Amino acid sequence: MIVWNEFRNDARVLKEAESLTAAGHRVIVHALHAPGITQAREVVSTGVEVVRVARSPFWRLRRTTSPGAPTVSVANGRLGRMGPAMQLLRIAARAWTHLALLCHMVRLRADVVHAHDVNTLPTAWLAARLSGARLVYDAHEISTSREGYTSFRKLVAIVEKHLMPRADGTITTTEARAKFFARAYGIARPLVLQNRPREQSPQVSNRIRQELDLNEPWPIVLYQGGVQQGRGLERLARIAGQVPDAYFVFVGGGRLDASLRKIAQELQIEERVRFIPTVALAELPSYTASADIGVQPIENTCLNHYTTDSNKLFEYVQAGLPVIASDLPEIRRIVRQHDLGLLVPEGNSEALAGALRRMVGDAQLRAHHAGCARAAAPTLSWEVQESQLVELYRRILGQSRPFAS
Repeated sequence: MIVWNEFRNDARVLKEAESLTAAGHRVIVHALHAPGITQAREVVSTGVEVVRVARSPFWRLRRTTSPGAPTVSVANGRLGRMGPAMQLLRIAARAWTHLALLCHMVRLRADVVHAHDVNTLPTAWLAARLSGARLVYDAHEISTSREGYTSFRKLVAIVEKHLMPRADGTITTTEARAKFFARAYGIARPLVLQNRPREQSPQVSNRIRQELDLNEPWPIVLYQGGVQQGRGLERLARIAGQVPDAYFVFVGGGRLDASLRKIAQELQIEERVRFIPTVALAELPSYTASADIGVQPIENTCLNHYTTDSNKLFEYVQAGLPVIASDLPEIRRIVRQHDLGLLVPEGNSEALAGALRRMVGDAQLRAHHAGCARAAAPTLSWEVQESQLVELYRRILGQSRPFAS
C-alpha cells in the first residue's frame, strides 16, 4: 500500500491493512517519514509493516515562491490558489519523494500495489507495471472537486481518466462517489467501503469533562476531525453563542484552529467553546463516548462534500451519540434509515442553531436517538463490510490477464 501521509492517524488504511493481514496477506504500507516524529520502519497493529520514506530537501521550502510571484493565501486558515512558481516547487518536491517510494515498491516485487487516493496513483501504477503486480486504486475522495485541490483539478482529472480504467480493482467510500467514478471514467462501479470504525463495546467515559475541567452539568456538543474549511466549523463556533447551557468541544487540528479560537474569544464564550488537539486513534473512542451530541455541519462547497457520508458520523454512532448533521444525500440516507438524530439544511445557521437548542434542551430526545445509534452500531461497523475487500483481492489475484498497458 502507498499513502501520502505519515500513517499515524489514517484509520481507513489501517483497517484495510489489518483485514488483509488477517486474511493471510503480508501488507507493507509505504508512507512519509518525519524524522523525530515517526520511525523509518516499524510493525503496527496485527503485523502490518510500515516503511516510511523521507521527504525531499524541497519540502521545507514548499510555501516559498520567487519574488513577485503569486502566493498561497492562508489568511484565516484558508488555502488559496497556488501561483505557477509554487506549483512547480511543490511538484519538484513531490517528484523526489515519489521516486524514492517507487524504488522501494519495485524492489519488493509485490503481488498487488494498492494506491490510496489520487496523489499516489501514478507512482503505484508505475510500480505495478514495472514489477508485474496487480493495481488497486482506493479513491477516498472526489479530488476533481475537493477543498484545497483547485490548483490541481485538471491534472487530477487527467491522471484518473488515464489510470483508473487500468486498475484491476477500484474502491471508494460512498454509493454516490461510486456512481460518479463509473460515469466520469467509463469503468465498472467501484466497490464501496464506507469509512466505518470497528465495532466498539459500549463504554462510559468522562474524559472530556475531566480533561477540560468542565464544571457545569451541561451537554457536550462534539465535533471531531480535521478543522478545515468547508466543514461549517466557523458557523458552528458562532452558533455556540446562541445555544446556552451547552459546551462545544472541537477535537482535532487544522488550518482553522486559530480562527475558531478567535471567534470564541470575540463572542466571549471561551469557557463554553473548548479545543483538544488531535488525539491518537486508539484514544479517540473514549473522547467520543464522553460527549452527549455529535455534530457534522459540513457544507456543500464541492462535489466531494456533497457525496460524503463522513467517517465522524459513523464514529458518533459507535459511541452511541445522537447526531445533528447536514442534510446531504449520503448522510441523509444513513441518519433517516437508523433514526440517528436531526438533519438540517447545509449552510443554514438558523436551522442549525434551532436543532442544537432542541437537542440540548430535550434529554428524552437525546436518549431516543442515542438508543437508535447503539442499535445501529453493529450494522454500521467495519466488520460487516471487510469481507468485500478480501473478496476483491481474491478475485484480482485469481485473474490471469497481463497488467494493462
